[in-house]
Amino acid sequence: MILTPEQVAAAQKANLETLFGLTTKAFEGVEKLVELNLQVVKATFAENVDNAKKALSAKDAQELLAIQASLVQPVAEKTLAYTRHLYEIASETQTEFTKVAETQLAEGSKKVQALVDNFAKNAPAGSESTVAIVKTAISAANNAYESVQKATKQAVEIAESNFQAAATAASKAAQQASATARTATKKSAAPAV
Repeated sequence: MILTPEQVAAAQKANLETLFGLTTKAFEGVEKLVELNLQVVKATFAENVDNAKKALSAKDAQELLAIQASLVQPVAEKTLAYTRHLYEIASETQTEFTKVAETQLAEGSKKVQALVDNFAKNAPAGSESTVAIVKTAISAANNAYESVQKATKQAVEIAESNFQAAATAASKAAQQASATARTATKKSAAPAV
């Protein structure tokens, strides 16, 4: 089967549209990341100024320790929130790329199947076994891809689950550290008997 110039041009146009679509999605992901980082920098700067003012206004070491103890949990929670946002941005971008890849693969598979079917119709007598082998190979490749795709989705689900578990554990650890610091501060502030 010989491709016509119109078919080649249409394929090139489709490939360019796909490339531009992927590039747009990549830039959207970068824009979200830059926006998130700008928000974090602004908020962190304002919080650091406020925390420095509080620390400088401390009357004694015990009050300074209390201020420091009160900052442990919020910092840990903000770090976890930032990490979650990063993960969401990466996950959304990856999902968009996966959709495009799956669409392209499905279209390519249909085109190859149509080509094989067209070849089978016009094949000389006695080439049935060759056509059957090609069809079997295409089917096996499609099945292998589906298996890899399912395994990848399971791995992503496990990673997401592990991320959530780690975030929960880190949040609990931050709460415990904050409580321990507050308790230690209270004990050191208590008058000696």
